[in-house]
Amino acid sequence: MATTKAPGAGRYLPENRTLPALRHAASGCRGCTLYENATQTVFGEGPRDAPLMLVGEEPGDQEDRQGHPFVGPAGRLLARALDAAGIDPERTYQTNAVKHFKFTRKETKRRIHQKPSRTEVVACRPWLIAEIEAVRPQVIVCLGATAAQALLGTAFRVSTGRGEVLDLPAEVELRVRQRPMVVATVHPSAVVRDRSDQREETYRQFVADLRAARSAGRRVARRAV
Repeated sequence: MATTKAPGAGRYLPENRTLPALRHAASGCRGCTLYENATQTVFGEGPRDAPLMLVGEEPGDQEDRQGHPFVGPAGRLLARALDAAGIDPERTYQTNAVKHFKFTRKETKRRIHQKPSRTEVVACRPWLIAEIEAVRPQVIVCLGATAAQALLGTAFRVSTGRGEVLDLPAEVELRVRQRPMVVATVHPSAVVRDRSDQREETYRQFVADLRAARSAGRRVARRAV
């Protein structure tokens, strides 16, 4: 797994690692080529002391246009699922493993999401590490395979490891006193796209994974007292 010293966004990190400083610096990131076609950098948002960090894959079409994470259909489903899991969205920090929208255009000129490559994920990873260090969450929820593999390694499979409370691997170098726990689950867009008879069960499982993250956060908080 690549470290925070990997080439890419690392050279754009400011000396001052507060969230406002990071957000400003990320707006000019040229660590990979995705900035060339994206409308803007979509950096994470939420309180500096959020106990729960939600990490998705990359901004979608609406996120790219509006400049905020999770404002499209997947974001609306995520907000509903957080409420069902007893989690206050205002107490979460929401971001993505990759900060620029990657897409292709069809004949209709509609922008179609493309999964970021491993190279692009690694190039953008310093921003995610810096966000974790700035927020210092108790628990990180990885939404989908791209986010999970960005932190848990390429061998991790959401299909077999979802909902489990895991330690953040030692290979992920963090300048924090208490390392966060990690829970992986599907990306909310997978629930949105599900048109099968299992859609309601898929949603229930997603909410259950979020509840597992909430419970893990409570355990971490009790140990810290």
